[in-house]
Amino acid sequence: MKMIVVFEKAPRLRLIGHLDLMRAMQRALRRSGLPLRYSQGFNPHILLTFAAPLSVGMPGKKEIMEVPLEHEVSMEEFIQKLSAALPPDLPVLSAHPVDDRHPAPMAQLAAAVYEAKRASAPDVLAAAIDGFLGKTEINVMRKTKSGMKASDIRPMIYDLRLTGNTLHMALALSEKATCKPDLLLQSLFEFAGMERPPMLITRLQLLGEEDGVFKPLENL
Repeated sequence: MKMIVVFEKAPRLRLIGHLDLMRAMQRALRRSGLPLRYSQGFNPHILLTFAAPLSVGMPGKKEIMEVPLEHEVSMEEFIQKLSAALPPDLPVLSAHPVDDRHPAPMAQLAAAVYEAKRASAPDVLAAAIDGFLGKTEINVMRKTKSGMKASDIRPMIYDLRLTGNTLHMALALSEKATCKPDLLLQSLFEFAGMERPPMLITRLQLLGEEDGVFKPLENL
């Protein structure tokens, strides 16, 4: 069996990179005493996978990882034991078991919801969003293995709204297409004729797609 685990990476840990996060989770899982499934060979390791790495500097409200287990464990026992081994800034929010044949969260991932907060939001930014989304193409320069290339991110923007001083974004995040929030914000502020201010970007939710409808990834 496998356990799909939802956890938070609190703002205090936003500067910890993905590899460090993986090591922290692996150490906590080993300390937990849970019946973990390890790889075979001379250097066995926990078969732990994450739905999507977080960028350095970005907290995550509902991050998802998959933990394979040797035998069945109740949700309550799993959460209790893992929570006891984790620091307060990496709380386990929920967990549920799935069959080994269940698709990996990474394979089901389609999009993510973000928020970006700033000290103030001038009227010019709110007015610019409609015109920005009304463009048929939004070309940005992406860094690729072969160098910088232009890419149209407009089809990858599913939602963009301003509420008070907070920008809400739903963006593509999959093997086929990904729009990073940094790219979107840079393009938006350039369109609005403004210098991009410092902003705390938080990933709020990972989404999968079922029958053409986005749903929380942990519910698929």
